Amino acid sequence: MKLIVRLGNPGPAYAGNRHNIGFMCLKHLAGKLGIPLDRAQGRARTSEGKVDGMRVLLARPQTGMNLSGESVSRLVNKFHINREDLFVIHDDLDLPLGTIRIRRGGRSAGHRGMESIIASLGSTDFIRVRVGIGRPELENTVQDKEEAVIDYVLSDFTSEEEKIINQTIPVVSEAIVCLLREGLSAAMNRFN
Repeated sequence: MKLIVRLGNPGPAYAGNRHNIGFMCLKHLAGKLGIPLDRAQGRARTSEGKVDGMRVLLARPQTGMNLSGESVSRLVNKFHINREDLFVIHDDLDLPLGTIRIRRGGRSAGHRGMESIIASLGSTDFIRVRVGIGRPELENTVQDKEEAVIDYVLSDFTSEEEKIINQTIPVVSEAIVCLLREGLSAAMNRFN
């Protein structure tokens, strides 16, 4: 079984936030695969389906971004998911808006949701689908930088940014289907 997780914050107040690009992508993928996110388990909204006969579990943690690892580790343990069968979709400040990067492993780069997952699993050996949201222009002081980044990721995309993101989301779905059908190397070669 493959476990595909999106990172983000639950609730309508966060739905359009940059930090919730993972949810937007998973919602599109669920629609494309005809798999509704309708069950509650492991502190997540989940649904199970098949892609070319392969079992796939889609999960939307309900713990909030910074505690994502609680939900992910519960699901990994409950369904005996191998690390290489875990795909995590999340936002990335260090990638230009709309850019996709797929890789196995890697550090959190300060992303608190990823920090939580890495700490909970005790491993970085899973597949990450990073979606670029760009970085805000920052002030000079460290305090201003941290606050500016938090405000930025918790704000909605502008109408101009939405145009780019609306083109990116279906490509992320294609990349995940490619990961499922053809594997990591093929997806990295085609979508990175």
